[in-house]
Amino acid sequence: MLQIFLRFFSLGLVSFGGPAAHIGYFRQTFVQELNWLDDKHYGSLVALSQFMPGPGSSQVGFAIGYHRGGLLGGIAAFLGFTLPSFILLFLLAVTSSQWLDYSFTQGIIHGLKLLAVVVVADAIWIMFKQFCQRKQAKLLMMFSCVIILLQPSMLMQFGLLIAAALVGRHYLSSAAGSEVDASAPPLSQPVKLNFFWLSLFAGLLIASLVAISLSSQSNITNLTQLFSQFYQVGSMVFGGGHVVLPLLQQSVGDSISHDQFLTGYALAQAVPGPMFALAAFLGAEIWIEQPLIGALVATLAIFLPGFLLMLVALKSWHAISAKPQVTGAIAGVNACVVGFLLAALYTPIFTSAVLSPIDMALVVLGFGIFKTFKPNIFFLVAGFGVTGALIGAFVS
Repeated sequence: MLQIFLRFFSLGLVSFGGPAAHIGYFRQTFVQELNWLDDKHYGSLVALSQFMPGPGSSQVGFAIGYHRGGLLGGIAAFLGFTLPSFILLFLLAVTSSQWLDYSFTQGIIHGLKLLAVVVVADAIWIMFKQFCQRKQAKLLMMFSCVIILLQPSMLMQFGLLIAAALVGRHYLSSAAGSEVDASAPPLSQPVKLNFFWLSLFAGLLIASLVAISLSSQSNITNLTQLFSQFYQVGSMVFGGGHVVLPLLQQSVGDSISHDQFLTGYALAQAVPGPMFALAAFLGAEIWIEQPLIGALVATLAIFLPGFLLMLVALKSWHAISAKPQVTGAIAGVNACVVGFLLAALYTPIFTSAVLSPIDMALVVLGFGIFKTFKPNIFFLVAGFGVTGALIGAFVS
């Protein structure tokens, strides 16, 4: 267990670049260097993480730890990989009142918000090319974006995800089925799910929905509501990474200001590790009476659904992936979340970050550099942070 924890902790210290980069780091370390599993097995874990809602790269890390050391190994992998970003974002949250009012730090934060525009725009472009190749998928993306721009709510997003799954099951299953791995079992093979973990996932989801409903009627915010908000988000995020942004913003928007939310998102860009560790910053800011408790509850809640679902299907993934209607439903959901992310790019990201022609020029320049030269995300963080500080000092 200690070996698993230390391996993932060392990666958590240096894993800049988001989920795609994390998956590359995992492959290099655990497939090529340590031989904990082979390429084929690793590829199946990556595919499963894309199929399930939750934090994609963290789910892959959890599955590697599970493969190496069972359930405790999966937990050790999660703790190791998440701990560095959790500590950094928690410390930034509890000290924000001491440094956030300085014009220098406000300039840095503004620069990182502009970087968020660049990174999310790039994520949308990549996801659009990956998930919206067919006309039906493009229409799902456009429809979901328009609806969320006009009626932004958690309930509306949940309804659109269900509708997209039904549309995808009917219209996208043939394309999804054509991409099934030839090594997968025949379609007649039964899917054997772990119903203990599935029941736990579903029970917690139902309980979270009830808790949020009751708390909205009494206008009381407590730790149960905090857990429920983040658990619900973790249960609905397909694709991980930046896709968590629109759902989180809708879920906790009444508990935290837009500026605080985007500050946390901008800082999450600047630290290594999973994007879902943003929950540590938000939990500490929301539960200000005991920020460590708030950060721990929010972080556990947002990661837990994805890990429970991985445990449901880890031993049945080949049989599941051989079902075209299932993969078609997921194709529809993936197209829908591209629309969610496009809506989030406009508000709150673009509207809160791009305030002048200079800001727009920096976004265009940064996006061009990002796509043309593909620099390490660390250099982009440093460049936008320094530029934001300089502009802030010049303007003030």
